[in-house]
Amino acid sequence: MAPKAETPRKLIAENRRARFDYFLEQTFEAGLALTGSEVKSLRNGRANIAESYAAVEGDEIILVNADIPPYVQAGPHFNHEPRRHRKLLLKRKEIDKLIGAVQRDGRTIIPTKLFWNDRGLAKLEVALAKGKKEHDKREATAERDWQRDKARLLKDHG
Repeated sequence: MAPKAETPRKLIAENRRARFDYFLEQTFEAGLALTGSEVKSLRNGRANIAESYAAVEGDEIILVNADIPPYVQAGPHFNHEPRRHRKLLLKRKEIDKLIGAVQRDGRTIIPTKLFWNDRGLAKLEVALAKGKKEHDKREATAERDWQRDKARLLKDHG
């Protein structure tokens, strides 16, 4: 039997700044506990996870400060709070691993991508991250600039 080909995921939102501000160590795919109007709003492709992070609350992990704008057609009574805390749905072993890394090692849980999986469910890719210092950011910028200049030189003179 042939291996199952990975289907492309439909991206809703991406946290592009995460790679610049943090060293991303390990990623996890988490589900989200959403209301109906939040799912409808995500179907419109509107969400922002740039300033969001995941926090430990008791024995579960919640997504804080992710912005899913209200769904216009839902009306005022059935709509949701745009920046409410949303529970992340992970396996118990993954939760324990993340909680341990945050409490012991001082790591941060950063959302990197919000997407639809092949079954049509909203999923969030979170990464266990360590914050970068200012000199690390300068080093990453210099490396990126050098790679760009090198590619330009090879293209012109290659």
